[in-house]
Amino acid sequence: MPPIVEHAGRFLAHCSLWWSMGHRTEHSRLRGGVWALAERQHGVVTRAQLLDLGLGPEAIKHRVRTGRLHALGRGVYAVGRPQVTRHGRWMAAVLSCGPHAVLSHSSAAALWEIGSERPGWIEVSVLTGTQRRRDGVVVHRRAVLGAGEVTKHEGIPLTAPTRTIVDIACRLGRRRLEKAIKEADARGLSDPETVRSALDDMSGQRGVGVLREVLDRRTFVLTDSELERRFLPIARRAGLPSPRTQCAV
Repeated sequence: MPPIVEHAGRFLAHCSLWWSMGHRTEHSRLRGGVWALAERQHGVVTRAQLLDLGLGPEAIKHRVRTGRLHALGRGVYAVGRPQVTRHGRWMAAVLSCGPHAVLSHSSAAALWEIGSERPGWIEVSVLTGTQRRRDGVVVHRRAVLGAGEVTKHEGIPLTAPTRTIVDIACRLGRRRLEKAIKEADARGLSDPETVRSALDDMSGQRGVGVLREVLDRRTFVLTDSELERRFLPIARRAGLPSPRTQCAV
């Protein structure tokens, strides 16, 4: 074989090996990036995030066809398998509603473990002007969400505890609202005085009046258990002095 042909063959083989190794390295990097992101987001990612990681539209379609991505809604995918946890469903709902969306109302109360979620619906708040409609998602539009009104819990953006209590106040009877306030206090999320102080900056908003009335009742006290909470009105009706609560005997 002529030397020039032999050298050209070696050069092409070397280039092929270099390209193959580089392609595998790039593929591994992309795959690692997707899995790392999905792990932080309870198994879900958005199309925009995949594009930012370097996956092109055809690569995304290929992964959907081969079962590595599973559509959960418009522009949101579960990674690896179609089933996601409850946290994954919450995260998917938030991600599908845009970059400033947060879990709110009864869904936020459920995540904070101070209330229960409305069956069959996930509630999300977005800024006014965001035009998003999603199946199974109730979208609340707000003119503003202050920095102190939003946070993250378990990696999911959501309304802060006090904001959440205000949002659900009008939906709950007095007893259930008292229970939510006491659950927030027991979990170290908020306390009645913090909630009462925050209401001064929310004057006129829905839920504030109801919440203020409950907090300002002479009979409002914190309790540690359902038994304590139920016994208080019995004691009042019997004409007994208010018992001490949250005390070990």
